[in-house]
Amino acid sequence: MLRRTFLLLILLAGSSTAFAEKPSFTVGWSVYAGWTPYHYLARSGILRKWADKYGITIKVQRFDYAPSLDAFVAKNIDACTMTNMEALDMPAASGVPTTAILIGDYSNGNDALLVRNGLQIKDLSGKKLLLVQKTVSEYLFDRAMTMNGLRDQIKQVRLINTSDSDIATAFLSDASSSAVVTWKPLVSQILKQKGITSLFSSSQIPGEILDLTVVRTDVLNRPDGAGQRLAKALTGAWYELMGQMSGTGPSADKVLAAIAEGSEDTLESYKQQLSTTKMFYTPQSAVQFGSSADLKQKMALVRQFCFDHGLLGSNSQSVDDVAIAFPDASVQGKPDRVRLRFDTSYMQMATQGKL
Repeated sequence: MLRRTFLLLILLAGSSTAFAEKPSFTVGWSVYAGWTPYHYLARSGILRKWADKYGITIKVQRFDYAPSLDAFVAKNIDACTMTNMEALDMPAASGVPTTAILIGDYSNGNDALLVRNGLQIKDLSGKKLLLVQKTVSEYLFDRAMTMNGLRDQIKQVRLINTSDSDIATAFLSDASSSAVVTWKPLVSQILKQKGITSLFSSSQIPGEILDLTVVRTDVLNRPDGAGQRLAKALTGAWYELMGQMSGTGPSADKVLAAIAEGSEDTLESYKQQLSTTKMFYTPQSAVQFGSSADLKQKMALVRQFCFDHGLLGSNSQSVDDVAIAFPDASVQGKPDRVRLRFDTSYMQMATQGKL
């Protein structure tokens, strides 16, 4: 009897170990050429394969863009796709330190300022302009006005905050809206309509609108090491897919078409979006950009914009109150106030085949 009880205890202990839950993480993404690959990573099994390798579970959840940022700041998700500007200002304003582990691409024409009836930038004063406020859409508009010598007129334009899921319909159905700032595929959809033209796009500010995968720094630094395993799994899965996307012929087209399904898009449309996206298909290219002086110069512009527009939190009295740490350990701002880190170490592991 005692022997049987002892054996039963051993079996129960073994089963509880076998069924112990793996650390689970959720990645949020929204529709954009450089982020929709997460749809395919989840559907194809690539992400699961890499998660299994590192003994974790990774869930993928689609959002509208602004709600994805809210979910990240509220700590309802652990990682999220977002631009460099939102990675800085959204978490910073809420005191949520963030680490960029993947530099996926930069917008090279995907984001654009569109207008009706042949309007010029100088004509926008007093006009209604739709955009997702406090995002890179507002940054692009500010850069367009500034680079055209119209910075003093920015506050005279009527900015209407509109979600990305509604913005195309809202602009096309409301003739009183003179302009809109948004991104592809919405830009392409709007431009199909008669009388709509593009005045300014991100191709005129290359490298300033970066598209990242970020992880909350507290998640990355979990004492059990699971956060680092998350970063390794995401990086490994990402570059496996990048290799497939950057190929040629029917096999690459099949992958691209499957990715396009994530935004209910066509292969032709998705390829068109990629043509105005500077993808870092290899980890080497991403590490090179992430380690460059150019990145620091671009982030200085973005950080200043965020401060000027009150996006770094009500307690920020100086642009240096929210700092950025770079891979070479240099810091823009106060070293004890780092809120955004660029960490190229996981991409570097990918270049060395160490994932």
